[in-house]
Amino acid sequence: MKTSRRISFWYWQAICGLVVLMGWVIAPADWRAQPRGGAAPAAGAYHVVHGWPVLAEGFMLGHVTGVGVDSHNHVFVFHRAEHAILRTRFSSPVISSTVLVFDGDTGRQMACWGENLFWMPHGLRVDAHDNIWITDTQMNQVMKFTNDGKLLLTVGEKGVAGHDGKHFFGPADVAAEADGSFYVADGYGNSRVAKFSPEGKFVFEWGRKGDGPGEFKTVHNVVIGPDGRIYVADRGNSRIQIFQPNGTFVAQWKSPELGRPWAMAAGPDGNLYVVDGSDIHPWPPDRSHVLKLDLRGNILATWASYGNYDGQLYWGHDIAVGKDGAVYVGDILGRRVQKFVPGE
Repeated sequence: MKTSRRISFWYWQAICGLVVLMGWVIAPADWRAQPRGGAAPAAGAYHVVHGWPVLAEGFMLGHVTGVGVDSHNHVFVFHRAEHAILRTRFSSPVISSTVLVFDGDTGRQMACWGENLFWMPHGLRVDAHDNIWITDTQMNQVMKFTNDGKLLLTVGEKGVAGHDGKHFFGPADVAAEADGSFYVADGYGNSRVAKFSPEGKFVFEWGRKGDGPGEFKTVHNVVIGPDGRIYVADRGNSRIQIFQPNGTFVAQWKSPELGRPWAMAAGPDGNLYVVDGSDIHPWPPDRSHVLKLDLRGNILATWASYGNYDGQLYWGHDIAVGKDGAVYVGDILGRRVQKFVPGE
């Protein structure tokens, strides 16, 4: 069985190479602030695009943990391939390509890279210069790549957990400024957001474990908003916390309508897109949806639900928004990425 699996993944590597050859997201506010409903959210404001992406016959994605869109409308999908067992530490890297690149319009695969580079793929972000930022929670590293997969920068000591300027403990996500400086959601073993210079030098950090303002329980996602503020998905506390760039607490959004934010993305429309990946308990989850919020926390639209059908989510883990407004959601247990567009 193991041999058969390895053959199938090597077979996909050959297919992937053939495909490439054939053509290719102030003023402090009350910390108790809640997301407001505003106008009634349009539950069906977005619909899924069936048949996107186009995968080779017989190929199945692993756990999809990261998704991003570059300025050319190319969609980068980060998945765990054969490392598809949750809460497992692996003793070897993923042998298959972990980064797949698709055309946002057609869903056609354009490229793939990242084989033998990662142990436990997690976060993926595309910055303003189309560089690809990646986190690996088992390697305890943050990496910056060119658009086509050339390594530019690595921060963190491989496989060594720690809490200082040179070590992480389960880094979940990264958000980069236009000047190349970046924030790391160091959120599984540690409970902090850490900022680094463009060269990867530690600048400062904030946060500790807890449920008060500026405290975290699983810092799962970090986004630089259109307003320059830092939005943090504090997943374990079922809230989004908002900070000034220097780490000063501004506000939190927390409500039953927001649920448990797993991931966020800033859209070209100036709004924030959020995935509520649901609670671990009860099982099965009683909800799993996507929300669009303005920067005051008003919920403008909601869509999707828990399940395996097209348009449903089974642990939605990451989200990205293209310049055309299309929304892409990576799904861990559903092992897929889905594209949603506005309209009924």
